[in-house]
Amino acid sequence: MKILIWLLRIVVFIALFGLAVKNSATVELRFFFDQHVLAPLSLVLLAAFAAGAMVGVTAALATLIRQKRELSLLRRQARAPETR
Repeated sequence: MKILIWLLRIVVFIALFGLAVKNSATVELRFFFDQHVLAPLSLVLLAAFAAGAMVGVTAALATLIRQKRELSLLRRQARAPETR
């Protein structure tokens, strides 16, 4: 099973590497106030993916912290002796 997973990873890596090599043309990113940046298309795509991943992790972080607090509270309540 591990060999199959590693083969799949290698195939995905080669496919993405080939995509990056084929899309190495320079693109112009235009910003406000007539500013622009020239960068390879593969780098722009990678930056957009990384920014999206960061936004997704940040959005999930608040929920994760709230769930950890709730779990901690429930564990403390489970350990405490009942006072009846």
